[in-house]
Amino acid sequence: MLSVHTSPLHQPGTGDAGGMNVYIVELSKRLADRGIEVEIFTRTTSSDLPPTVELAPGVLVRHITAGPFEGLLKEDLPAQLCAFTHGVLRAEAGHRPGHYDLVHSHYWLSGQVGWLASERWGVPLVHTMHTMAKVKNASLALDDTPEPPARIIGETQVVSAADRLIANTTEEAEQLVHHYDARSDQLAVVHPGVNLEVFRPASASPTGAVGDAVSHAAAAPTAAAAAAPAGSGDHRDRLRSRLGLPRDATVLLFAGRIQPLKAPDVLLRAVAEMLRREPALRDRLVVPIVGGPSGSGMARPESLHKLAAQLGISDIVRFRPPVEQAALADWYRAATALVMPSYSESFGLVALEAQACGTPVVAAAVGGLPVAVRDGETGFLVDGHDPRDWATTLRRLVDAPELVARMGEAAARHAAAFGWAGAAADTAEVYRQAMHAGVERQRAAAGAVASGHGQR
Repeated sequence: MLSVHTSPLHQPGTGDAGGMNVYIVELSKRLADRGIEVEIFTRTTSSDLPPTVELAPGVLVRHITAGPFEGLLKEDLPAQLCAFTHGVLRAEAGHRPGHYDLVHSHYWLSGQVGWLASERWGVPLVHTMHTMAKVKNASLALDDTPEPPARIIGETQVVSAADRLIANTTEEAEQLVHHYDARSDQLAVVHPGVNLEVFRPASASPTGAVGDAVSHAAAAPTAAAAAAPAGSGDHRDRLRSRLGLPRDATVLLFAGRIQPLKAPDVLLRAVAEMLRREPALRDRLVVPIVGGPSGSGMARPESLHKLAAQLGISDIVRFRPPVEQAALADWYRAATALVMPSYSESFGLVALEAQACGTPVVAAAVGGLPVAVRDGETGFLVDGHDPRDWATTLRRLVDAPELVARMGEAAARHAAAFGWAGAAADTAEVYRQAMHAGVERQRAAAGAVASGHGQR
């Protein structure tokens, strides 16, 4: 696996670390459980990092030196791809020929390296885009920066070179065809998963929320996964006390990287609109923002704090740094709802994580979120980003504990069908098909050569 611009060892929620990091870590672990050895190549970002780190049994992270350890933005990394590719090829040269059976690249930068490595080694290239420049540019936030033409060119090259393209949703597969002329025989749709051992309702035991060992399509929700949502009972009260949240408040949680693309400002403006309409709500609302600046949000890392002050809601907004997964699960369980006003999401893993904890999700009707969230059943989908519309939808949850409870139960059942083991099984099948097609091409080429010699 190739993950040039962000390491699977990094903490999701800040910098360039996010859902893709979780995707690579969880998928690699489950592939290893299936007997597939995985080596993840990523760029070294500190002189203290060892050359290799065992992430889990059967999963090795290889650190490749390419450019200065610190201070490089993602936009600076194309200039380091030659150095990174050199490091990848050197690592392979230390093994017997044929050590790697397949290359799986993540994001377009990795795809450029994967394209060269797969050709050099004579193995298939499987690529997952995660995000696409043309899709992002079509739905930018007002103060966001468009993706550059160089990325669009690079993505087009990777799509052309890949043997298989894994899309998170059918819509993403259609976008690959529409924007990048992907062929139908390249495409495979594999929904990402959720760690059902970590993200589970408060009342479920650590092993109760099963479903991770079965395919998405066949997974049946368990009693534990369908248990009372995190928003009810003594457990939630204890969680809220530990997290410094009022016991009886409506807690509207944002969890993720703070950048225009994720639109946390829409949540703040919606809350301000709710208070404008009904000032008495001030004593009943709390808005935790769990995450750190990222991407174009790094240019103004304090902008969200300033916006909260300008809107007059600093007293109900709680800024918290990114946390590891077990702690994040507690935030989900403590919340009334997770709010995702993103302008673009290839899938939206945090939506699945929150629902697996029994927490409804209010999300923008973009990208993969209509797959991750069942509108009116496990949460609400909102068209557009008008804070007034978001205020109206969020207000529905304030005085409706029975609605929150019902949606939370449905959310846990829904998320139980998205275990990572199912995603790994589907991905392994994509690998098998890509390798089989590669063998058939080699046989056809050998046959053509033999036929040519016979004619002469």
